[in-house]
Amino acid sequence: MNDASMTPAEEHEFYNRPENQIPQGPPRRRKGPMTDPVPVRFPPDVLEQVRAAAEADDRSVSSWIRRAVTRTLEAGHS
Repeated sequence: MNDASMTPAEEHEFYNRPENQIPQGPPRRRKGPMTDPVPVRFPPDVLEQVRAAAEADDRSVSSWIRRAVTRTLEAGHS
């Protein structure tokens, strides 16, 4: 089963089995250390949308925002 097609509950069940807890391939590290935190404020309705999107992607809000910003910059929107 591909983890991209699993629901969070299916992922939990899959990785809860000992045979699926063995690391595969070389370790992956972040490209570099994170830098300083950047405080960002959102209107309540936008923040709720961000939280819902992050939850739907099974990510933290911070991780979801970092990915959204990175994708936007990579697409050439500056």
